[in-house]
Amino acid sequence: MAIVNLKKRQIECKIVYYGPGRCGKTTNLEYIHQTFTKQVRGDMVSINTDGDRTLFFDFLPLELGKVKGCDLRVQLYTVPGQVRYSSTRKLVLRGADAVVFVADSLEVRREKNMLSLKDLAQNLKEYGLNIFKVPLVIQYNKRDLAEANIPLMPIEQMEHDLNRQLKVPAFPGAAIRGDGVGKTLHACLKLAMKAIQKELNL
Repeated sequence: MAIVNLKKRQIECKIVYYGPGRCGKTTNLEYIHQTFTKQVRGDMVSINTDGDRTLFFDFLPLELGKVKGCDLRVQLYTVPGQVRYSSTRKLVLRGADAVVFVADSLEVRREKNMLSLKDLAQNLKEYGLNIFKVPLVIQYNKRDLAEANIPLMPIEQMEHDLNRQLKVPAFPGAAIRGDGVGKTLHACLKLAMKAIQKELNL
């Protein structure tokens, strides 16, 4: 839920990047951190662990102008993808205004994508939220690996696996070089702002 500070005229919004281990969540944030230099306030905090790049979260406040006279501040987080960090994922998800689900396009990660999406739905449910009602965007990451002849799933198959019922905005991406990163974030911010305005009756 967005935090409104009327004294400071600020609205604080939280977006969480969710997905299986090593799908490119941290890479998305690294690209945003390097590219949106005018909006970035503060450093990105990243904790690397064995077998997974992010143990707790990456934290990246963005200032994006005003909403109804209030400054909008956005905090971007990632969750650890590995199964054993389930409780940490749930904790980071708490209070999220919107979610970006980063799916791995590698053929061998098909099941991991579906399990991670199921995990997201379950964690949201435990906070009393419905995955069909939460502002959500999907990114089909690592599309660039096709150039290296690495077997990838067709977008149509990923849509069928992950977005057949949700019907949320979805974008192909290659976070390592920035393809689709800005589009994904922009679409997620739009959905988040719409939900916040509705929630706050702005």
